Amino acid sequence: MALHKGSCHCGKVAYEVETNLDQVIECNCSICSRKGYLLTFVPRGALTLIRGEEDLSTYTFNTHTIQHRFCTTCGSATFGEGKQPTGEAMAAINVRCLETVDLAEIKPIPFNGRDARR
Repeated sequence: MALHKGSCHCGKVAYEVETNLDQVIECNCSICSRKGYLLTFVPRGALTLIRGEEDLSTYTFNTHTIQHRFCTTCGSATFGEGKQPTGEAMAAINVRCLETVDLAEIKPIPFNGRDARR
C-alpha cells in the first residue's frame, strides 16, 4: 500500500488515498467510457478529503448505487462513493486524478460494465 495525493484540475478539491494500484479497472459503461475513468476501489476509510468538500457536487444515475463526486468549478471527476456488495462503504478513485502516477506503467483490467446489469 502507498499513500497517493489526488486533486481536481483547479485544485479546489484535494485528497489522499491509501492504495496499491494493483487492480485498475477500465469500465465500458456509459459514464466511465465518456469520462475516461481508470478506477481503483478502496474501503471508504482509505480516502481522506483534505479540502474541497464544499466544492464537490454529486451525480447519480441508473441504480443510484455510486455517488459520482466532481468539482463544481473545473468539472473533474475525482472519485465516487458507494457500498460494496457486502454493504461496506467504499470509494472508487479516478486514478487519472492522482499525482505522480505514471499511467504508462499501469495495465488496466477491462470490465464490461455496459452489459453487467442486463
